[in-house]
Amino acid sequence: MKVAICGKGGSGKSSITALLARYLANRGYNVLVVDADESNMGLHRLLGVASPVILLDHLGGKKAFKQKINQKFPPPEGRLFGDKISVDSLPAECVATADNIRLIAVGKIHVAGEGCACPIGLLSKMVLSKLDLDEKDIVLIDTEAGVEHFGRDVDAACDMILAVVDPAYESFLLAGKIEQMAAASNTDIFFILNKTDNRSRPVMEAHINQNKTIAAIPNIDTLFASSLEGKPLQTAIPEIGPVAEMIINRIG
Repeated sequence: MKVAICGKGGSGKSSITALLARYLANRGYNVLVVDADESNMGLHRLLGVASPVILLDHLGGKKAFKQKINQKFPPPEGRLFGDKISVDSLPAECVATADNIRLIAVGKIHVAGEGCACPIGLLSKMVLSKLDLDEKDIVLIDTEAGVEHFGRDVDAACDMILAVVDPAYESFLLAGKIEQMAAASNTDIFFILNKTDNRSRPVMEAHINQNKTIAAIPNIDTLFASSLEGKPLQTAIPEIGPVAEMIINRIG
């Protein structure tokens, strides 16, 4: 099962990813978190794992990656991947592991003027489309903010999309666009309302498709403090359980 987690910047998608990863790992699943956000620098801290070697850097960086994929007839030893990739076959130095959770970061923007993030999107799509999973494997993809990953067709390799919505009108508009794009790609989509309170929740529910809303996460001070300080997310969030169980139920 491959689940893309998306939303606007600051909506809390990385925190939701980390909380889901921990819950699913505690349920005995092998969780691979794919950091597909080129500007996210702290996901490994939320998961409580070391920062892995960036996959694109492992492959030689943007220039080398472009050269390899642009070869018309690449020799077998020059191919980046075979027809299928198992989780265990990912480069060991690019995978950080702790408590049944593995993290791989596809690519990051390192310096000013280095160019666009398109190679990172292409590499994300390549890896996700070729990942061959066992029944106990679950992949959670923390996507970049916004909808560019839809344009790069990264989501086509996923079985489900979870859109995280925070209390901001911009987030409501983006949720509508995400729902349209998910329908166009024939991918199941569900919404998670995040950072809710008694005042914001009714407004959020009025703007988001309630038939596809599966959780409302309250604004929790301890969760905010951990995210703010870059500490592992250890807070138990009861509302995460039903989301994770829905993922599990869809595997079978």
